[in-house]
Amino acid sequence: MTTDRWTRAVRHQVGLGRILPLGGPRDGAWITERAAEAVLRRTVARDAPGVRLDGVRIGLADPEAATGEPVVPPPPSALPPGPLRLAVEFAATAAEPVPVTASRLRAVLAEAAVERVGLSVTSVDLRVTELLDAEPEPVVEPVVEPGREAVSEPSDPGSEAGRVAVAARAVPGVSRLAGALGRSVHLAEHPGENALPRRHVRVELAVVADTRPLDVAREVRSAVASALPGGPTVAVLITAVD
Repeated sequence: MTTDRWTRAVRHQVGLGRILPLGGPRDGAWITERAAEAVLRRTVARDAPGVRLDGVRIGLADPEAATGEPVVPPPPSALPPGPLRLAVEFAATAAEPVPVTASRLRAVLAEAAVERVGLSVTSVDLRVTELLDAEPEPVVEPVVEPGREAVSEPSDPGSEAGRVAVAARAVPGVSRLAGALGRSVHLAEHPGENALPRRHVRVELAVVADTRPLDVAREVRSAVASALPGGPTVAVLITAVD
């Protein structure tokens, strides 16, 4: 890999943000911070008029207390399951007193994180950065780079990776397969019971905007596990909400 390609790859992965746990230790699902943020921004634009989100960060509420061990191997650098903290910087108009706006925004964010995404957010910290003279501009959705993700899909539908891809794409709510960490389907072996190796599958994908990522991930895990013999373990990483 050339220096320029390596630099672009690093920047792309940094742009994804943290890899956050969806649900609990038994759900075997994760979502990138960027994808979760997209859902939060869309929800705020719709349900909290007069507010503009600036900085959005999601992390463990208490890193030292995060002891949840996922039932499947996590994606590289993924945070372990545990309570999450949402930290948001925002600007707002003076249509309402700032404490009233902040209280409404906190409720919108908390509900969106839990109910619309599936994140175990237990605290929401807010900081006002600016008072706006006019309503903020509508949310502009990012444009998906044509063909960037398609090249990561398995080329042979009859191979193990191909069968995984077919099973994942057939799940309602899956928009497309993605390859933020290199490939859309990762096959590996890891130690199982009695130290015997066990097949492990990680699937990277994007979901439709009106679906709940955690629910889609659960369905994908079930479909992929049924698509291969031997009952492999399955992890799902959602990298975009289209």
